[in-house]
Amino acid sequence: MYDIAKIRADFPILSRMQGKYPYTYLDSGATAQKPQVVIDKMRELMEKYNSNIHRGVHQLSGVCTTMYEESREIIREFIGAESTKEIIFTSGATASLNLVAYSYGEKYITKGDVIVVSEMEHHANIVPWQLLCERKGAILRVLPFDDNGEIVMSKLDEIIDEKVKVVAITQSSNVLGTHPDLRTIIDKSHAVGAIAVVDGCQGVVHDKVNVAEMGCDFYAFSGHKLYAPTGIGVLYGRKELLEEMPPFMGGGDMVSHVTFEKTTYAELPLKFEAGTTPYLEAIALGEAIKYIETVGIADIHKHEQKLLKLATEELKSIEDIIIYGNTEGKSPIISFNIKGVHPYDLGMILDKMGVAVRTGTHCAEPVMTHYGVTGMARASIAMYNTEEDINNFIKAVKVAVSMLK
Repeated sequence: MYDIAKIRADFPILSRMQGKYPYTYLDSGATAQKPQVVIDKMRELMEKYNSNIHRGVHQLSGVCTTMYEESREIIREFIGAESTKEIIFTSGATASLNLVAYSYGEKYITKGDVIVVSEMEHHANIVPWQLLCERKGAILRVLPFDDNGEIVMSKLDEIIDEKVKVVAITQSSNVLGTHPDLRTIIDKSHAVGAIAVVDGCQGVVHDKVNVAEMGCDFYAFSGHKLYAPTGIGVLYGRKELLEEMPPFMGGGDMVSHVTFEKTTYAELPLKFEAGTTPYLEAIALGEAIKYIETVGIADIHKHEQKLLKLATEELKSIEDIIIYGNTEGKSPIISFNIKGVHPYDLGMILDKMGVAVRTGTHCAEPVMTHYGVTGMARASIAMYNTEEDINNFIKAVKVAVSMLK
C-alpha cells in the first residue's frame, strides 16, 4: 500500500502553513522538496565527515571518498549503466549537457554538420547546441511537435539525415509532460551515424530508467529534481565515447601527470571531474535515490498518475481553461492558461491561498512561441502530493478565476 501519510511526514517542509492555509506545493518540476534522510545526511556529512575526496591519505578523506564512489555505484544501478566509469558527477543537468556540447562537439563537429533538437526542449538542451553551431559553423534543425504536444514523427526522415551528427531530445517535456518515442528517435539517429543525447531531468523522477535499454549515448539529469540537494547532477556517457573525448575543464583530480611540456589525464570518470566536486551533494544524491527505492518507483508512478488524472479532469470543468499537452502517458505536469487571465496574476492569487505553482516560460520559450503565448501556469506533481493538494489547487484556481475574470 502506498503510505502517503508516512511519505509526507518524511518531508518536513510540507507541514508548514501559509497564513491560514496548508502549504500545497505543486512546483516539484522546478525543484523537489527534500526528505529528512537527505537533510540529515547533509548535516551528518558536514558535522562528522567533511573532507576533500581522492587526494588525502587521512581517515576523513578516505571515508568521504568511499561514500562518494558508493554513490556513483548507486546511480549506475539506478539508471542501468554498465560501468561506474560511465557516471560523471557534474553541478547539474545544464553542466552535463554543456559538457557534451563542448567536449564531444569540439572534437567531432565541423562546418556544415547538422545538430537536431526538438521544439519542446528546455533551454539547457537548446542553447549549448546553438553555441556549438556558432563556434563550428554547424546547422541547427528543429524537430517540431503538434498542438496536442506530440513530436511530429512523420518529419523524422526529413530532419534526421546523413548530415546529422547529434540529436538532442528530452525524455519528458518540462512544459507538456510529453514522452517522445525515444527508441524510434534514437534508432533513427544511430542509423545515420549520429549520437543521441537525452535530457532526463523530468523522466528519471517519475519512471524507471535503463540507459542500456534506451540505447542513448548520453543521458543527463539533476539531483535537485530527484529529492537531492542543489548543485549536483549526473552525466551518463557510453564509455567508448567518453574515452575519446577531450576534458571539458582542466584542474586538480582530472590529471594523471602534469609537466609544463605535457599533461596526461586521469582515467574515467575522473577525467571529467576537475577540481573539488560537490562531493557532499553527490553522496546525498545517493541517499535520495535509496529513499526513492524504498518507496518504489513503480508505486510512485501509479500514485502520481492517479493525481494527474484527477487534476486534469477537475481543471477541464473550469470555464475558458486551456491545457497544453494532452498526450497519453504524459508526466504528471499540467501547463495551462485561463482565457483573459495573465498567468502571473493567477499564480500570485494561488500563492495567497497557499498553493505554489510555476508561472512564466518555464525555460522553454519556443514552446510558448508555438502556442502564441507569453507564459503559462504549471502544476507539477510529485510522490508526496495528495488528493487534498489537488482539491486545494482546484479550489484556488476557481477563486482566482472569479476574481480576475
